[in-house]
Amino acid sequence: MAVPDMSDTLTQLSTLGELKENNYRVRPVKDEIRRNLMRRLRNGDEIFPGILGYDEVVIPQIQNALLARHNFILLGLRGQAKSRLIRMLPSLLDEYVPIVEGSEINDDPFDPVSKHARELVEEAGDETSIEWLHRSERYGEKLATPDTTIADLIGDIDPIKAANERLTYADEEVIHFGIIPRTNRGLFAINELPDLQPRIQVGLLNIMEEQDIQIRGFNIRFPLDNLMIFTANPEDYTNRGSIITPLKDRIDSQILTHYPESIEVGMEITEQEAWQERANGEEEGVSVSVPHYFREIVEQVAVEARQSEYVDQQSGVSVRVTRAALEDLISAAERRALVHGKTETTARIVDLQHVVPAITGKVELVYEGEQEGPQNVARLLIGRAIKSIYGRYFPDPSDKDGGGRDAYQDVLGWFGQGNDVDLTPDMPFEEYARELDRVDGLKALARNHVQPGSPAETASAMEFVLEALHQHSMLGKDLVSHRRTYSDMMGSVLSSIDDLDDGDIDPEDYRR
Repeated sequence: MAVPDMSDTLTQLSTLGELKENNYRVRPVKDEIRRNLMRRLRNGDEIFPGILGYDEVVIPQIQNALLARHNFILLGLRGQAKSRLIRMLPSLLDEYVPIVEGSEINDDPFDPVSKHARELVEEAGDETSIEWLHRSERYGEKLATPDTTIADLIGDIDPIKAANERLTYADEEVIHFGIIPRTNRGLFAINELPDLQPRIQVGLLNIMEEQDIQIRGFNIRFPLDNLMIFTANPEDYTNRGSIITPLKDRIDSQILTHYPESIEVGMEITEQEAWQERANGEEEGVSVSVPHYFREIVEQVAVEARQSEYVDQQSGVSVRVTRAALEDLISAAERRALVHGKTETTARIVDLQHVVPAITGKVELVYEGEQEGPQNVARLLIGRAIKSIYGRYFPDPSDKDGGGRDAYQDVLGWFGQGNDVDLTPDMPFEEYARELDRVDGLKALARNHVQPGSPAETASAMEFVLEALHQHSMLGKDLVSHRRTYSDMMGSVLSSIDDLDDGDIDPEDYRR
């Protein structure tokens, strides 16, 4: 018999007898999820809204596991939406289910498990009071930590309760149920499973195979109705712990997650997650324009980090890097506008130096990276990202045979005459644009290849060209404090040697 859809009328039922009169039937939670998933797939509904880049493999595998009534584990590096995915699973539950009123472990009125519920049903029969539990209350989650105990997860004897109510330790009433039984008839998730001590993992074996628990010396087993989900970093990628083999064997499906497989998908995720609209609802807010290539550069920073010889690839590079980086980039532009009393501004290449804090705290370095220093590695990644994205918009400056370098003759010739460009992060726009306009051919080059929509975007594109030429080792760049100076490559090298010899610049503050 099909389970009737939940409605306002059905949730008005208040006794076990009324449930029977309405032919209400309780299904195991895995069957309940399977049935609702089947309906939504037939209707073409979106199952995991906001999850991007997993449509081809990950989401179908999760759906397959649910259709097969499997307990499963999501295996992947940090920042791959594992927790977000499992927190969406309760949406596949029925909106409400009936439980015995006052039950600690969501007892099924037709088949109660706890002593309290069993006695209540035996005494009251069809007059047993019920209450309706919303699906949001049928989900439990625990972050695995080394101090997690069996009592936390499954339960223990409560001596205080025994003393207060004058019960013996043989009485079931002295049991204090843990978080897993309290999510009976629901979903329970353990994040970072390898962090759970092996002896605690052993306590999960019965739940996974026999679907029951035993607490202390009680010779009775409590049957549970749970869907168990786990997340973990791949075993070889962490030295914090591992999943014991018997438990791994009892997890029906292992599903591998991954980072965005293209920069376009990565940008979609960052666009969705980052806080960008700063002026909304704020009288003193600033509207910040971020040209598209900045978003590509920010995303490419993560791509470069995942390929860098200085970064620990086993630790992974979370997509949180790009979210935080884009927010820092916007904040740098926003701050500059506030300092100068402006309500509108455009991101500049110089603002990317303020992205460094978003990288250093989220990227684990290998020994060579530690030797270079976190900030230098972050700047290196930003530089590589700029160089990579630049080729999407402008001719390749290193392409001699294809004529790419010819496009830069006027710009390089101007610097070759001994000229240089000085830029600071907080420059007013008029001064910033005027300094860039001095370079022969630079504005025309930017307009021809980027098609900027405003003078501010034109100036940003002009700085983009200068920074890319530096990354291609065709212009020198001196960084002293907050000022950066672009100059002829050979002149920059010679001047840096002279300045260091004269002791005018502290080598620790000087970077080319």
